[in-house]
Order: sequence, then structure tokens, then C-alpha cells
Amino acid sequence: MEKSSLDADCCALNTVLVEEKRGHLIPNGNAHQGVNGTLNGGPISAAAGAVSAAGAEKRQGFPERETWTRQMDFMMSCVGFAVGLGNVWRFPYLCYKNGGGVFLIPYVLFIFLGGIPIFFLEIALGQFMKAGSINVWNIAPLFKGLGYASMVIVFFCNTYYIMVLAWGFYYLIKSFNSTLPWSTCDNPWNTENCIEIFLLSFMNVILHLRNKVLNISDGLDEPGVINWELMLCLMAVWVMVYFCVWKGVKSTGKIVYFTATFPYVVLIILLVRGVTLPGAYDGILYYVKPDWSKLGEAQVWIDAGTQIFFSYAIGLGALTALGSYNRFNNDCYKDAFVLALINSGTSFFSGFVVFSILGFMASEQGVDISKVAESGPGLAFIAYPKAVSLMPVAPVWAALFFVMLLLLGLDSQFVGVEGFVTGILDLFPGKYYMRYQREIAVAICCLLCFIIDLSMVTQGGMYVFQLFDYYSASGMTLLWQAFWECVVVAWVYGADRFMDDIARMIGYRPFPWMKWCWSFITPCVCMGIFLFHLLNYKPLTYNNVYVYPWWGEVIGWCLALSSMLCIPVSLVYKLSGAKGTFREVCTISSYSNHCSISQHIRGVESIERLYCVVFVLFILL
Repeated sequence: MEKSSLDADCCALNTVLVEEKRGHLIPNGNAHQGVNGTLNGGPISAAAGAVSAAGAEKRQGFPERETWTRQMDFMMSCVGFAVGLGNVWRFPYLCYKNGGGVFLIPYVLFIFLGGIPIFFLEIALGQFMKAGSINVWNIAPLFKGLGYASMVIVFFCNTYYIMVLAWGFYYLIKSFNSTLPWSTCDNPWNTENCIEIFLLSFMNVILHLRNKVLNISDGLDEPGVINWELMLCLMAVWVMVYFCVWKGVKSTGKIVYFTATFPYVVLIILLVRGVTLPGAYDGILYYVKPDWSKLGEAQVWIDAGTQIFFSYAIGLGALTALGSYNRFNNDCYKDAFVLALINSGTSFFSGFVVFSILGFMASEQGVDISKVAESGPGLAFIAYPKAVSLMPVAPVWAALFFVMLLLLGLDSQFVGVEGFVTGILDLFPGKYYMRYQREIAVAICCLLCFIIDLSMVTQGGMYVFQLFDYYSASGMTLLWQAFWECVVVAWVYGADRFMDDIARMIGYRPFPWMKWCWSFITPCVCMGIFLFHLLNYKPLTYNNVYVYPWWGEVIGWCLALSSMLCIPVSLVYKLSGAKGTFREVCTISSYSNHCSISQHIRGVESIERLYCVVFVLFILL
């Protein structure tokens, strides 16, 4: 029965391919694939000579899949998602720490070895299969666990990432005071040692963050009470996210024009202001001055590779979801290079903004810039608030900075939610479709994440936040995901087959470099950096002082393994539940993949590749 079904799919697709060769098939966004990554094997109209994909959708009960109103909607959504807080608060510090301009050499190298190949792979896969992050892996059913893994990772990201937006929203509200609350010593949270003339310390700003915003407890085992002000800020941000996503890509594609572009306006304003401040030149010089000796350090290369995977938002499944709303013949190959240029260009440009301000702060305090250089939340909520408090009309510059911070994170957040919801809705067959299912699904997702986030607005919330940040969507989980994406596409599905699929979409074959990267280079880069992180693993600490208890470490590893184990567990489950010998099961899977694309690759070659991949997976485990 199953074999007959596979043969039927093959015959239906063969007819499609014949019609395409005759010039009868006009790609319209639904050319080869139905909704949810299924093949449309519907009848072909003799009069029109074309496949009625929309009719097939209607018969199956699916609504026609949305597409972007304009292609620029897709571009802006990808910019909004991939260009986020890491571009502003992580890359500049890494560049400064790892040899200034010299850091650009390994950084650019990893863009072409790992960043662009996987970025393009995820977008192209979504565009071809017309499905979210789970159903795109119907191309290799045994490895559908890749889709579940990406869903777990993006869910964790959606859960903890929004806390940064809640803090930013809180600081934005406090910026509308004539005197910034962290710039004086007459506040209830200040200690007796607080001084208003800062010489060597950020103590007042740190106390504002620690004692007022976070009201942090002594450890993970002391959750304490909820900070109601922070909880209201969290609720407000989740409401904003909900109304950005609830109507799908038609509304998201409009909102992202503002959320993706306005931060650039603010960055330009801050740069103009920054370079006019005393000490700005010294700060920028620290940022770009090359230190050639750094090229010999392994950590510099690891930092460059890790930053690429973080900033390009690879392995989360959201890029696949965004690509699934493209028209079938969209040139996603060109889009991948343009988006990579925008992403990395933003990172480099942000460094001039950040270090011009840090140079001014170091000049005002009479200290070396290394004393004030920070990355991550330390830059956003300690170093920069301290810097703007030294400027004339400080509330204006503080408000501008936190508006930029909020918008940079907001579009990354709601596109991440969109990717998660798309993957979930694609799992439901057409017969379960209901009118308001998207709105309900988005509401459930936001509510569930909000409930989990309540643990992060308590006095012990910062410890919970760090657990999620360090383990759930860490470098190791993303690298593991990216490694298997390349292996499955290149060695199970077939790199040549996928190149043919892309050529069918965009009208030409991409440069063979992409195939070489998917097959050899990128998996080696991913696994090399993964093993480096694993071998150099250090237990999590907070502020280099508080050491997490053993049970906290266990929770952290459970968060990491909850996504990483999806791949082998799903594989074992499918193999153990299938009838027949291992070779017969692999044969069925191989022929399924084979028939859904082309006939020119023999099934036995797919079986042999599948044996190798399964063997490698169990060796790694």
C-alpha cells in the first residue's frame, strides 16, 4: 500500500516535470509543492496544460498559503530578524578584543564558509517546500527531528530573549525624567558609598540595575518576589509582539518596515553625536586598530565563527518560515548575499557608534578605554547609560538609545514567534482548519512564554535568564543544528538534487561553491567549533562570583539536550516503529525522497549515503 502511494506520487510529479519542460508550467508561488511541504499530485488540465495547485489545496481543505505582498516585505523581515541586539552589543566588543581590524579577516572568511551557505540553504528550503521548519524536512523523513529541534530552540529564544526588551522598555520609560535616575545618589537603592563624580567606577549605574531593576537575590535557590514594574513592562512588550504577528505575514510585512529601518536612523544620529564628542577618535582607533599577533590565537577564530552563527540567526527555523512565504520563482540566491551584506555591514557600522561613545566616556573619566569597554547587557544597561548621563540633554540621548534597542529586539522577537507559529500550524491537516486558528495559536504561544517569563521577573530571575541564555540557545545547540542541516541536505537528500531544485526555482544553478560548502566545508567548520566549545566548557557563573549549584547545571543541560536529542531520538523512533528490515526501511525513505524530486539518481546511492549518516550520528553520540 505504501509502495503504491509512493509510485503514485512519482507519477504525478513526473507529469509536472514533463509539463515544465514543455513550457506549460508557470511558477506562481505554488508550482510544485502544496501547503505544508506536501506534493500536489492533482489533475492536470488538458485545456490549460498546467497544474491546478490552488485547486488541490481547496480539495484538501487548506487555505491558500500566504505570500508576501511585495518581495521587499521578505527582505525587511529577514533584516529585522537577523539584525538584532548581537550586532550592536556583541560584534563591536569582539572586534576590539580580538585585534581590531584584524578580526575582520576570520570574520569575513567564516561568512563565506558557514554564514551565507546555511543562510541560503534555510531560505531556499522553505521557499521550495512551502512549509515551516518542521515539514520542510519531509525531504528526508527519517531526519524530521531537525524540524522539532529548531522549534525547541526558537521557543526557548522567544521565551528568554524578550526579557532584554522588557528591561529596555523599563529604561525607556525612566528616560523620560528630567534627571536620569541612575545619574544621582539620592535614590532609595543607592548605598552610602555612592558618589556622583565617577572616577573609576560605574557603581551608581550598576546599583540601579542590580538593586532597582533586577532587585537580585543571592542565588538561584532564592527566587524571591515578583518585580511588578518589570512584569508590567514584560506584559506590554508581549502585547506588542502579539499584535505584530496575529494576522500573519500581511501585517508583519508592513510593521517590519518601521522596526527594521528606524534603528538605522537612530544609529546615524548617535554616530553624528558621538564623533563630535571629545575622545571619540581614540575610541574608534581602539576599535579598528589592527593587532596582527591575534591571528595566531585560536580563540579569535572561534569568536569569529560563533558570532556568524549567532548574528545570522541560523538553526532557528524562522528563516525557513520566512522563505516559505516567497513566490516560487523568487531569486533567493541573490537575496542571501544582499542580506548577508546588510547584516555584517550593520555590525561593523555599529562599532563606530559604540566606541565613539565609549571613547568619550573614557576621556571624561581619565581612564583607559579597556576599563569601560563592555559587551552584551553590560554595554546596553551599564556602559551606555553611564555614558549618556555625562552628555548634555542626557534624557534625549538615553531615550533615543533605548528606542533603538527596543526596535532592534522587537522585530527579531516577533519574527521568531512567527517562525514558531508557522511550524506549529503546518502540522495540522486541512480538515482541522478553523477561521481564527492563527490568532488563537499566537495567543497561546505568547501566553505560555509569558508564564515562563514570570520566573525571570523575580528577584532570582537573572539566574534563570542566564540558564536559558547559556544553554538553551547556546553556540553548541546552534552549531549542532547547523551541522546536521548541511549533512542531511547534502548527503541524505543529495546536494546535486537540491541544486537542481534551486535551479528550477530561480532559473539558474548557483555557483558550485555552495554545494562544496554544504557537503564538506561548512559541516567541518560547525563540528570544529562545536568540539572546541565542548572541550573548553566551563560551569556557568554569574558576574564571575556566584557559582550555580549542581542542580542548576542539570537544568541547563536538560535545556540544551532537549533540542539536541530531537534528531537521534526521532531517527531511532522512526526506525524502530517501521516494518521490515533496516535496509527495507531505508529503501522506502530513499525512494520517497527520490521520487519527490527527480529520477536521475539511483535509489541505492541514497541508501548508501543514509547508512553513512546514521553511522556518523551514532558515533558522535
